[in-house]
Amino acid sequence: MLRLLDHPPVILAALLTLIPFFWAAFCPKSLQFAGRMPVWLRLLAPALLGLPYVLVSGSNGLFRWTWLALYTLLPVLISVLLYRASLADPEQRGDWRDLLILVFLGLAVDLRWFEPAWGSRLAIFNKILLLDAGIYGFLAIRQLGQVGFDLRLRLRDLRIGLLWLAAYTPIAVALGLWLGFLHFHPFAPSPWRVLLAWILTFFFIAVPEELFFRGWMQNLLERRVGRVRSLLITSALFGLSHFNKRATHFNGRYVLLATLAGIFYGLAWRQQRRIGASAITHASVDTIWSVWLR
Repeated sequence: MLRLLDHPPVILAALLTLIPFFWAAFCPKSLQFAGRMPVWLRLLAPALLGLPYVLVSGSNGLFRWTWLALYTLLPVLISVLLYRASLADPEQRGDWRDLLILVFLGLAVDLRWFEPAWGSRLAIFNKILLLDAGIYGFLAIRQLGQVGFDLRLRLRDLRIGLLWLAAYTPIAVALGLWLGFLHFHPFAPSPWRVLLAWILTFFFIAVPEELFFRGWMQNLLERRVGRVRSLLITSALFGLSHFNKRATHFNGRYVLLATLAGIFYGLAWRQQRRIGASAITHASVDTIWSVWLR
């Protein structure tokens, strides 16, 4: 991994992959620019997401035309479908195309369908590129409202995030210890190590998952089935997405605790409809678990 990062093409690919993510997160109004572009250009623009694959695969000898076609055409297809959804469903109550894309992206990431394109050491590129395609499709093309993807954090985001962390932690710890899923490790790590772990978790685990499950899924379901049902359905699906984590078989204990966590993350997001708030809860839970309870 570190040797590959010495390659300028891989570094450039990382920048091309991360810049759209961070630009959308910290300059959310810039996404409105897509609406002023000609439709054909608006729909073809995400084909540029295939460029990072060319750069990385050319450096590690894994280039395949089929993978290039996937990473070039799939983002365009997502944009086309969501453009059609925006025309068919201007009230944004949820269209079958929205559901199709959410199911596809969720399965592709969770089941790691496309990770062989990168090799095991650089599979993170797959997750972030699919996230970029979703961000462009749902926010720039579909212009889905009330997502709350704005990482210019406010003090209120911190208060809400920590409030729901305090509500979830004692329940999760008691249940996790009782189930034998959690194991307490009395450990005093460097504060800088904990902070670094939290920052990496926040940006590369919590924010992508909160954007997908709360900003897109729960948001759209809420318009169809109401606040309570959307919260429960999204939390259950979030839990099930952890069925194959840290185990070679169905990890029921992880699914249960993740489902319960999803309820608290969903409540944190729903309070102000801000991804930042629920991502603070999510990143804090994951950091506490990884440092002291794994």
